[in-house]
Amino acid sequence: MMTSSKAVAVFDLGKTNSKLFVFGADGSILSETRTKPRWIEHESMRVLDDEALFGWMTAALSTAVAEHSVGHVMFSGHGCTFALVERDQLVHPLLDYEQEPPQLLADRIDMLVPAFDETYSPRLPLGFNYGRHMLWLEAIKPEVFNRADAILPYPQFWSWKFSGQKASEVSYIGCHSHLWAPLRGDFSSLVDHQEWREKMPAFEPAGAAIGSWEASPGEGSSASVVVHNGVHDSNSALYFYRSLGFDDFTLVSTGTWVIIFNSACPLEALDEHRDMLANVTVDGRPAPTIRFMGGREYDVASGGWSKGISLDAVSRVIAKGVFALPSFAPGGPMQGREGRFVGPLVDDEERAAAALLYVVMMTNLSLDLIQSANPIVIDGGLVKTGLFAGLLAQLRPLQPIFTSTTAEGSAFGAAALVFDTLGQKPFANETKEAAPLQLFGLEAYCDAWCALAEIEQPELAQPRKEFHA
Repeated sequence: MMTSSKAVAVFDLGKTNSKLFVFGADGSILSETRTKPRWIEHESMRVLDDEALFGWMTAALSTAVAEHSVGHVMFSGHGCTFALVERDQLVHPLLDYEQEPPQLLADRIDMLVPAFDETYSPRLPLGFNYGRHMLWLEAIKPEVFNRADAILPYPQFWSWKFSGQKASEVSYIGCHSHLWAPLRGDFSSLVDHQEWREKMPAFEPAGAAIGSWEASPGEGSSASVVVHNGVHDSNSALYFYRSLGFDDFTLVSTGTWVIIFNSACPLEALDEHRDMLANVTVDGRPAPTIRFMGGREYDVASGGWSKGISLDAVSRVIAKGVFALPSFAPGGPMQGREGRFVGPLVDDEERAAAALLYVVMMTNLSLDLIQSANPIVIDGGLVKTGLFAGLLAQLRPLQPIFTSTTAEGSAFGAAALVFDTLGQKPFANETKEAAPLQLFGLEAYCDAWCALAEIEQPELAQPRKEFHA
């Protein structure tokens, strides 16, 4: 295999934050920078200002080339967006996935969605299934689909913008899109019914080199950067921890979404009404998954609290009997309910503590639903709260819970995929086991929360075993 001492740049592209990480050949982060994507109105639809984001990306990458000798660029993206392109042009702006088609049209297009046991994609609102938004756009603008010669997943849109090369990638097309049949390893019946197959570019593995981009790091200078095929962000995090040696484990990937993978869960245990689905790994295998919009729900329930939360504040909330109940965002295992608080009124840090406990309760419920009885790895933004892992460890004492020192598993996974193509493995397992908090009253609080939320506790397929790290 080829080797390279050049640094690797990874764009980690979320709905509310987009980031650039630069990794040295030893796996260390040399720099990071971030921006907020801009969403604008276009013909009564919210769309991405892709040119503004592309301008930031090219400037940031040029700086990284100049300062860190970047030789490779990779893309990791959230799983709800597609692009229609013709030759070298975008033929319609990229839709914001948080918008609902008009009801009459939604009723009509939802009749086209394949059965759950074909795609293992639950029927979700808004554009959480991006195949649904494809149906919406095709229904109101058929000429756009007629013009397009390629349908690109979100990370592949950016690899095309930088390289001019069009590609598909299985972890993204297979992530709750309605477009993939994981047991067949092929496109779903929806793709053939709508005659979209011919518009799907050839598949390339996540991390494969597909082209190049010419940077201009300084006046009169240029440098060629290898462009690699992108990946779905949560599946990228899953790949990262597998590359570190984790095998039979549950991944709790946190950010705007809390996405929980447990490959030990049988597919027949997935309940489409609980936002349970089969993602698809970078090597094409079904990955049983449950999810809820935990980061968004925390922001809403906490009133936008951005400071730390003390253990004392959590204890006071438990003692007062303050409960945040589902749900504060669409989707998730408790759909169709309006988020609310019960108990004494609290504000500021105590409200944030109640919101944190809510996310812990929802995560614990989701782990039961996905039949998690193996070691747990927690990655992403919730690691930074400091208490999330310890609270969860107290509720699940027979499962070791590990946290990452980085909290950026999707970016690290994307970098690992590039390093793999270069024959390099610079990352070491630096996860740490979380200690249970021993917080008085937490277990009783959890039972009360389930009763108030009218949750019937799911039965585990097997009793939890004791593990030793």
